[in-house]
Amino acid sequence: MTTPAQDAPLVFPSVAFRPVRLLVICVVLAALATLGLGLVGRVMIGVFFGIGLALGLINALLIRRSVTKITAEEHPLKSKMAVNSATRLMIMTVIGLTIAFVFRPDGLGVVFGMALFQLLLVFTTALPVAKKLRAGAANASGPASHGAEGEIS
Repeated sequence: MTTPAQDAPLVFPSVAFRPVRLLVICVVLAALATLGLGLVGRVMIGVFFGIGLALGLINALLIRRSVTKITAEEHPLKSKMAVNSATRLMIMTVIGLTIAFVFRPDGLGVVFGMALFQLLLVFTTALPVAKKLRAGAANASGPASHGAEGEIS
């Protein structure tokens, strides 16, 4: 008897998530944005941009905490992770859009900061994983793993 997909255990690969590295990148980007926008008289957009980056980092840390907590359960469910993710995403979106609306037009920097953080998160986690996969594929393609025609078996 098979387990329905929604009841199947939740399995996550280890991910190269480095919050300290992301924090340093966010601080540098926020400082550069604030400095650059300050030169054109819009320093608050840079400040709100930094707030958006901080909200993104907080969200990423909450993701890690919830994944750790849910996958530590005896029978972790995908539906529980989905509800957790949707709730967190809704809350972060409401916070970001509220700041953007209340402090418009400068508050729109929060939205840009949150969006840029997502790109940073993807690149800083996906690139190390891709490198490791390529290194593993290179090791697996040694002479012992080739078939008669030289193709990987």
